[in-house]
Amino acid sequence: MSRGNSAVRTGSPVAILEPAMTRIRHLSTALAVCLLLVTPITAGIEVAAAAEPAVAPETNPPGDIPDSQVFIAYAGPGFAMQVPEGWSRNDIAGGARFADKYNLIEVTIADGPAPTVANATGGEATEMTANGRAVKITGIKQVKLKGSAAIRIQYEANSEPNDVTGKQIRLERVRYLYGKNGKLLRLDMAAPAGADNVDQWLLMANSVTMN
Repeated sequence: MSRGNSAVRTGSPVAILEPAMTRIRHLSTALAVCLLLVTPITAGIEVAAAAEPAVAPETNPPGDIPDSQVFIAYAGPGFAMQVPEGWSRNDIAGGARFADKYNLIEVTIADGPAPTVANATGGEATEMTANGRAVKITGIKQVKLKGSAAIRIQYEANSEPNDVTGKQIRLERVRYLYGKNGKLLRLDMAAPAGADNVDQWLLMANSVTMN
């Protein structure tokens, strides 16, 4: 055979290895295709953050509002109500927040539709569950108060962590929704789970008036 002939002779090492090399090239191509197909799927998967667990209620919860508690008038922007005397007050947009240890009262007013069980269930309660601290809704109903009808949402939630210790406790909470003249008022009250504040909460809920 002349030096210029490039044909590979049968039985030569090159002729033996060539089919194996071809198969390797085919396998490599198939593997690359598989990786291209899988990568976009796995890249789009996000790991959901773990939900905050509910903390156990205190054995001997503090937080009962005493029967001797004095209540005083508070006038907000377009509403008024009775609040406990001596509690700390922090003015916030549309209202104020009153606190004493783990007891909390927050009242705000803003533009909004008249509250109903339906829109409270589909809107307010859904938002609370999604964005609150281990919120568990225990009841939603329309109630008749002295001033007007309102929607009452009863629920449980964790407290904010203590600034020093990081400790949280389980809270019993209630939110009243009042509507008048295109305004929506929210009255949210909280106390340690197991505390007995039913009468005091009802007194405050009944005291709400909207202009």
